[in-house]
Amino acid sequence: MTDWPDLAGRLEDGGHVLPVRVYYEDTDFTGAVYHGRFVNFFERARSDFLRLIDIHHTDLAKGVHGAALAFAVQSLTLTFTRPARIDDLLEVHSSFSDCRGARLKLDQLIYRGDDLIASAAVNVAVITPEGRPSRLPKHLADTISRFLPSELGS
Repeated sequence: MTDWPDLAGRLEDGGHVLPVRVYYEDTDFTGAVYHGRFVNFFERARSDFLRLIDIHHTDLAKGVHGAALAFAVQSLTLTFTRPARIDDLLEVHSSFSDCRGARLKLDQLIYRGDDLIASAAVNVAVITPEGRPSRLPKHLADTISRFLPSELGS
């Protein structure tokens, strides 16, 4: 299978941008994107951001970097600003705001053109298969730190 370089979005300005098209299946009976679908958009963007910086969920689960690990969303705060509708072209912008010990924090914004549609503040825990918190291996934390705001990154 040929790689599609744009399928996972792109790294840009200290973060990640994932384009998303709104399909009929994403909408509710009013024609607006159902609020729960935004969670899917944010999740895809987080996964693709990690993928593009060479942190793969499957490698973590297999213990390629040491002990087997996974990411679990600990908290997610959503704010909806405007509705999105079928055929809209959206961009999900993701950036890390903190990476310490067993926790990652991300800020995510969804835009339609210049209009902010929704935002999310996400806390992600690094856990073992048994669900216990675990530090992210140093080389992976260092990779993420390259994408932190400059006052936090080093």
